[in-house]
Amino acid sequence: MLDLDLLDRSVDRVLDDATIPELPSHYRGKVRDNYDLPDGKRLIIATDRLSAFDRAVAAIPFKGQVLTQTARFWFEATADLCPNHVIEYPDPNVLLCRRLDILPVEVVVRDYLAGTTGTSVWQMYKAGQRTIYGLPFPDGLRENEKLAQAIITPTTKAMDGEHDEPITAGEIVASGRLTAREWGEVSEKALALFARGREIAAARGLILVDTKYEFGRNRDGDIVLADEIHTPDSSRYWFAASYPKHFAAGEPPESFDKDFLRRWVAARVDPYRDPIPSIPREIVAATARVYIEAYQTITGDPFAVVEPSTPVLQRIRRNLHRFL
Repeated sequence: MLDLDLLDRSVDRVLDDATIPELPSHYRGKVRDNYDLPDGKRLIIATDRLSAFDRAVAAIPFKGQVLTQTARFWFEATADLCPNHVIEYPDPNVLLCRRLDILPVEVVVRDYLAGTTGTSVWQMYKAGQRTIYGLPFPDGLRENEKLAQAIITPTTKAMDGEHDEPITAGEIVASGRLTAREWGEVSEKALALFARGREIAAARGLILVDTKYEFGRNRDGDIVLADEIHTPDSSRYWFAASYPKHFAAGEPPESFDKDFLRRWVAARVDPYRDPIPSIPREIVAATARVYIEAYQTITGDPFAVVEPSTPVLQRIRRNLHRFL
């Protein structure tokens, strides 16, 4: 387990900005900094930025390492099901991968009737819809109820400043985003990945509720898994032991509660209009503990703090020296 005193001392040891001027073609995403190398490879540096309310609101120590290493666990555990873009991990926060042409569809797999966003099945079902994403749903279902089988609820990939929109399988093909053969292959891979994730999560006492996948084409035209897989940011997990009791009582299932930082902000300001207030150190540290607990529970491995006395960017620069 992580030394809590070390965590408290590390609240200010965060990677908020991964700008490295000596690296080419820098693109700064919400939580990751990307560099395209001239040989068709890409360096992806996961920072500690936490994105909420359409902006970065805080930097959470160890978050970037948790996301990178959790995805690494899952990429390795599913490589027999679907090829992925991974080449190597030069640093705990860094992935060296193959550059892909990302498919224009985000693939969301769901096993439960849950969610709070406008693209979630539960919100549409609660509003009275019974055909959702082109799929029929019976009357009488309850929030957080397990579906008869895992389903795919794809969305468009929005441009910056826009929002993902629901889309059906038929619309994906009719619009030319993917051919029928490509969509069939993507769907088959996504369901196989989710089934493997559900199986491994169950062995850890977890329910993999839903997740999103991104796929791309490599230079040979093959469909390859990209981005991240089954991380706390891309997936919803519940604790299996307490789920039946909470569901029977109509209560939200117990989960890794990363949202309390968002709730702290939303209780004090309108986060879409007002400046974000300074986040207290204890809230930052508590959020870090949630991410680390998620890593350890999901993977079954202890979380290793690498060079705690070295600034994260300094360590990354040293480990990326051959690329500079």
